Amino acid sequence: MTKKVLLIDTVHKIISDKLRKYGFELVKGENLSRKEILVCIGDYCGIVIRSRIIIDKEFIDKADNLRFVARVGSGMESIDTEYCSKKNIKCLNSPEGNRDAVGEHATGMLLNLLNNLNKADSEVKSGIWKREENRGKELNTKTVAIIGYGNMGSSFAKKLSGFGCKVISYDKYKKDYEDSYTIETNLQTVFDEADILSLHVPLTEETKYMVNSTFISSFKKSFVLINTSRGPVVKTEDLVKSLKSGKILAAALDVIEYEGSSFETTNLMIENADFKYLASCDNVILSPHIAGWTIESKIKLAEILANKIINLNL
Repeated sequence: MTKKVLLIDTVHKIISDKLRKYGFELVKGENLSRKEILVCIGDYCGIVIRSRIIIDKEFIDKADNLRFVARVGSGMESIDTEYCSKKNIKCLNSPEGNRDAVGEHATGMLLNLLNNLNKADSEVKSGIWKREENRGKELNTKTVAIIGYGNMGSSFAKKLSGFGCKVISYDKYKKDYEDSYTIETNLQTVFDEADILSLHVPLTEETKYMVNSTFISSFKKSFVLINTSRGPVVKTEDLVKSLKSGKILAAALDVIEYEGSSFETTNLMIENADFKYLASCDNVILSPHIAGWTIESKIKLAEILANKIINLNL
């Protein structure tokens, strides 16, 4: 069997170096269009991707010899994993590699919001000295709710463990996972108790626009929202309405609904009235989908994924 692997996106050289030691032939394909890849994909036993190309039924049907699809990162929404399974194609990812980065980023954004750091920094640099107006809130008095207790959610809970706050979590697809960092609960308890909500769910048909007006209005208290998962999990229009009404006190967003398929900016984002409102708010922190994007995670993501490919024993 051929052990040719197509690198559809630019990836860390660790992947190439490790796989070559185990007899794989690596071919660079980051400059190939989807059309060009479809012509040659039947020659490969595996592909390594990030998010540039959608791996759908058409793609999979042309990949006669494909044994694995390996994504550098966590989210698998660009891959038809169900159809891959029917074709006996393994789908691999490496969320273990950037879970610490995401946990730290979410924690940093939350502390920033609670202590008005961006606002205070901007004011002081402009010669404005306001102390009472920038009085913060302590995390140890809050209940933090996590939805999705996988690699990212559990990492965030662990990072919070030293702050003395109560951490509760809900995961529709997991049971009996409670550990020393979280109290496993149901969604109603999240609605009843949360002061802060952090989202750590994949993007699926079920989670798209999960956070909408109905969802937000279910919370007993006004709350702070953190989203480091995927942009379309939150309906931006409804988020803006809730910020204006005060139901959402503040928001930390590493991801935006209007990102492109490869997580780049788009005119939908830049020219959108709701996005412009978010960008104007002192109680909103935005970052460009970099929660899992650290120097260390780049290495760990590659090493973990390479090892998973090697362990397939092709």
